[in-house]
Order: sequence, then structure tokens, then C-alpha cells
Amino acid sequence: MARAKNVLWIMCDQLRYDYLGCTGHPWLKTPNIDAMAKRGVLFSKAYVQSPICGPSRMSFYTGRYMRSHGSHWNGWPLRVGEPTLGDHLNKIGVRNVLVGKTHMAPDLEGMKALGIPPESVIGVHVAECGFEPYERDDGLHPTGRPRPKYDEYLRSQGFEATNPWEHWANSGAAEDGSLQNGWLLVHADKAARVPDEHSETPYMTRRAMDFISEAETDGRPWCLHLSYIKPHWPYIAPEPYASMYATGDMIPVIRSERERQNPHPVFGAYMDMRYSRNMARDDAREKVIPTYMGLITQIDDQMGVLMKFLGERGLLDTTMIVFTSDHGDYLGDHWMGEKDLFHEQSAKIPLIVIDPSQEADATRGTRSDALVEAIDLAPTFVDYFGGKVPGHILEGRSLLPLLRGPTPPDWRKVAFSEYDYSMQDVRLKLNQPIERCRLFMVFDGRWKYIHASGFRPMLYDLETDPEEFLDRGDDPDCAGIIARLQAELFDWALHPNDHITTPREKIAAYAGNQLQVKGGILIGIWDETELAAIKDGIAERGKL
Repeated sequence: MARAKNVLWIMCDQLRYDYLGCTGHPWLKTPNIDAMAKRGVLFSKAYVQSPICGPSRMSFYTGRYMRSHGSHWNGWPLRVGEPTLGDHLNKIGVRNVLVGKTHMAPDLEGMKALGIPPESVIGVHVAECGFEPYERDDGLHPTGRPRPKYDEYLRSQGFEATNPWEHWANSGAAEDGSLQNGWLLVHADKAARVPDEHSETPYMTRRAMDFISEAETDGRPWCLHLSYIKPHWPYIAPEPYASMYATGDMIPVIRSERERQNPHPVFGAYMDMRYSRNMARDDAREKVIPTYMGLITQIDDQMGVLMKFLGERGLLDTTMIVFTSDHGDYLGDHWMGEKDLFHEQSAKIPLIVIDPSQEADATRGTRSDALVEAIDLAPTFVDYFGGKVPGHILEGRSLLPLLRGPTPPDWRKVAFSEYDYSMQDVRLKLNQPIERCRLFMVFDGRWKYIHASGFRPMLYDLETDPEEFLDRGDDPDCAGIIARLQAELFDWALHPNDHITTPREKIAAYAGNQLQVKGGILIGIWDETELAAIKDGIAERGKL
């Protein structure tokens, strides 16, 4: 009996594209992820639909742009009724399971209005973004927030504290034993108090393996979303990763004094944010980046554990494996911290897809330069499981053609991303109305155009300026390029996939088969002769 197909969808949080060996980092050790790239396709131009956790993930999980699903910021609920990957997979008998982070906020008001108890089967499905939550952990647990199961695990291992997540897994210790809070950048170079095997990344790997072991007796196909919390801040790592890298292993900072000279108002406001001012300091970078690198190598080591586990169970031949991130991290590049804007460090993500099918053998170990969007994963998974991709709902495209052959000639020519900064101090700095705090990126593989409501656009030429130092948004020589990309944005904005309750086949059949007349609605027909001719035409089409 053939084994069921499965998908293992691995996501890191805040892992930028160029911080892997296979994507060009000269000193970062990621041999297991590099080996994964050799077994699949590495996508070199993959972009998120919003460069911040919540909206980006909601686009991943719905297969829809931020403008369509409506969750614009961390903690903004995904409205009840918004279709998710889980809905599409459930229809074809596939479990959609979560271990780790989603950043999902439930629409409690919408659920209450519809009489859906949050603890009910439907309530959990809606509240967890269509996932079956084997173990959810969004990874940020300051005192006063609901406590994760991970706290119980740490206490079971003898790590007692009022907040074990913070006091052990995400804090260091001074020589006198006092806590050094890992939230603070100044302590990023200290080792976490918890040993490696009890830290978050190995713990989540084990929980994923627990699910896979249990699922073998269940028999149903599954899509497991293993969503790691790191290398997202707090930037602190256990040994041996805390001391694995030094400042000499850092790649040179990517920034220019020119960027700070009369910058675009939105960019200038973000450079003035607290986290940007701090991460632009060399001493902060020298504390944070070696630890960030260590956290990535810890993830890589867990990839080795996980791939060995799958191999021993014979699952590598039937499991599609995806490795990616929800967005990047500036790490001081462009005088910025965090993510937020659309430079390559923020909006571009690593994406490796291993299709175990024989049809994908020809592309193994290759790199694709096709423009890929995060929303492409949901239709890819539906397609891989043999389902019909609901194109009237999903706004991405299945990657299977790219995994099994050359890029189709009709593949997308531009990629889009969006950002809403209404929740940030930037809105106050710029004195912008809430509804106009919108940024839109259009990227054609060379030119990156950013529409900023209320301001001039930004424009970068990645062919002549790959570091994105020169903003040509006010360059009259680029007026034609700006007009072309504005037209792409205009066309995209006017044509969302919003026929979510009515499939295209039904729409096409209605006019093509004269269903209005068939239903007895006789609008504008002159007489019986004209009506008979129409009915004869319907009958003829029915014979074809």
C-alpha cells in the first residue's frame, strides 16, 4: 500500500536571505540546510507579502495578499470566514497541524456574533488560523502573559522561576549569578542560562517529531507547520552557540552615508526609530550579530536531527519539505533595526522546497530566479496533495511547475508586498492619517518601486545599485519606469481575488450556458421566435 504524501513546512522567524551558507554567507555554518538545498530548489527571489510577522504570516496561511485578508498588524485578528490553508486541506482529507508560532489573533467579536464558542471544534479551527494546534507557542512570554507549555517543560527539568521562559531560556547570568535580561541588546553576547538541549529550538524539534510519530498510527496525510521562534529576538543563545561566532565572522555592514542625506520621509522616520538608532551602532551589531548567527547554526543542527528522523522512518520519499522565514532582519544595514521596509534584508526570504516526486529529479540542487511570493506556498501544498487549487480564493500560484521544469512563460513579472505603519510612532512623526499609512512594493526583478501614500515614491535599481543605496524616486530620468510600475500596482489593486464564494467555473457557466434563460428569467426578449432561437442555441451547446 502506497504511503500517504505529507508536507513538512519549516519556518524560522526573522531569518534573512543572506544568512545561510547556501545563499552566500562566507562564514556561517549551515551544512544541513545547505544539504537540503542540494535535494531541492533554492529560490533566490522569494518575497513576503508584508515585512512584519503577523501580516506576513496571515498571507502565508491564507494564500492571499494583505489587502485581501485584512490583518495589517501584529495582533490584528484574522476575520471569521477568511479562508485558510487549513480549510483547503481539510476538504481533501489532509490534517493541517501546528508546532510553534503563528502570531494569529482570533476574531473573538466575530465568533461571538456568529455564536461560535472559542473552545468548540469550529472555534479552535477559526481561532488557530485553520491549524490543529499540536503545540502553539508564539515565543514571546513576558511576565503577565499566558504561559506556554514550554514553561512546564522547563520546570520539569529543574529550571524553577516565576517566568522560566525569560529567566532561563532568554536571560544570561553575571559572574555573581544575577540575571542579565536577554531582551536587552547589551546582553546579547552572554550565554543563555538554559543548556542547549532544553532551549526553545531543540524543544520544538522534539515536539514536531512527537507529532510525526503519533501520526504514523493515524494514517491520514498531514501538513505539519514547524514554526521556530528563533533567530528572532530576544537575541540570546545557549552554549555552544553563544560563543561559536565572533566579530571577525560578521559580513560588512551594508549602509551608506548617502542614505542619511535628505532621505525619503518614511525611510528617515524609520531610521530615527529607537531600535534603528541602537542597531546602527557598531557596538550593538558586534553583540547581536554573532549571537544571531549562533541561533541560525542551532536551527541548522536541528535540521540534521529532523532529517535523520524522517529518513529512519522512510518519510523522505513521500514528504515535501519547505524551509523558509516570515521576513528578514536589518541588523543595522541601511541604518535600520528590525524589519518594516522593503530592502532585500527585510522583504526577501530564504526559500528551499524539496519535492520528493520523481518529476522533480531534474531540478534537484538548482537555483530558481523566478519571482516567488509567500502566498505561493498554500496553492503549492494543495496541488502537491492532488487537490484542485481554488484560484478564485488563493492569490498565489503553485510552485510545482518550477519544481519540475523550466519557469513557465506566463509566470509573474512582478512581485508585491505591503506595509501599514499606522500602529507605529512613524505615523506621529509624519503626521499621517491612519488610513494613509500605507506602503506598497512592486518589484520586477530589477526595479523596486515603493508607493508611499502622501509622499513621493521610492525607487531602487538593483542591477546598478544592488545595495539599494540610491533612491531614484525623484529622478526625472526614471519617470517612465515609475509610470510602468505604478500601472502594475494600479492593475493589481483593482483586481483582487474576491469572488471567494463563487468559483470561476460557476461564473463562466452562467453566461456561457444561458442559465438565466434556463431558469425562466426572460429579460429583454422580444417575442416567441427570439425565445425559441435562444433555446435552440442552448440545446446545440448542450450536445457539444
